[in-house]
Formats: sequence, C-alpha cells, structure tokens
Amino acid sequence: MKAMKIWAHRGCSQRYPENTLLAFERAAEIKGLEGIELDIQLTKDGHLVVCHDERVDRTTDGIGEVRQHNLAELKKLRIDAGNGKYERIPTMEEVLDLLGDRLKSGLRLNIELKNSVFPYGGMEEKIVDLIHRRNLEKQIVYSTFYAMSLQKMRKLAPDAELGILD
Repeated sequence: MKAMKIWAHRGCSQRYPENTLLAFERAAEIKGLEGIELDIQLTKDGHLVVCHDERVDRTTDGIGEVRQHNLAELKKLRIDAGNGKYERIPTMEEVLDLLGDRLKSGLRLNIELKNSVFPYGGMEEKIVDLIHRRNLEKQIVYSTFYAMSLQKMRKLAPDAELGILD
C-alpha cells in the first residue's frame, strides 16, 4: 500500500493566514509533508504575487482586484495574522527565497495559475522562467482550471508536471 501524501493547501492555512510567508514557513515545518499548494496572479505592473482570490477584499484590508494594483500598492495592504501582527501579500520570488533550501531537499510546490477568471497574458512565461532560473523544475507541479493555460505550459516546459482542476 502506498503512503498517503500530505499537501498544505495555501500553506498551513487552518492556523495562519492563507498564502502568506508565515503560512508557508509553518507548513514547511510539518514532518512528512509532501508539498505546499499556492495560487499566483499578476499585478498591474506584471509581478507574480501569491493570492487566492481575484479580489483582495476577503484576505486583506484593501479593496479591488489584484490586477488593478501595482506591486507597491499591494505591498501596503495588511493581512491580519492575529495578536496585532500583520502579513503582506508575498511575491513568488519571496516564497522561493523562503522555501528554496527545502525545495532543493525534496519539498514540492503546486503552483496554481489563477487565470481562469482573468486570463493574465504572460503569466505562464513568467513563472516558467522564474522556476527555470532557480533550477527548481523537478519540485514543481503547475495546476489551473484553464485548460488553454496548460497547453501553453506544455509548450514552454515540456517535462513539467501539470494538473487540470475541475
């Protein structure tokens, strides 16, 4: 019998604010964890940020769609972490900086491309390039609800592990 594989959805999101560096750091500390799932979108000025909802209203003290804000504006928004502490919306680079050593030691990352509501032009190229520059291709699974995005990913990264969401 195969062992069950445990993935942390949006990081350790039952105990810490989802898709934050704190949630990812705490998830990476879980013994026997296979990987961490997160969601990416593009800012108005083309940066890859980690945020589940297309709008920032639910998780931050801001209002509006991720794509309507530049990175500097998104970095000013606060995510309540309890006890008067706050987290910020992380960039994909910040997540890779945080998890880099753990990824190289076997931890995996499921990167969900949040492009089914708003098709972000260039998202696939940006994430494939970033992962390639970090030499992390074997640690990554790309997933999305948008099948056309996976077709594009297959052309950009023929050996990438892909998953369609339904």
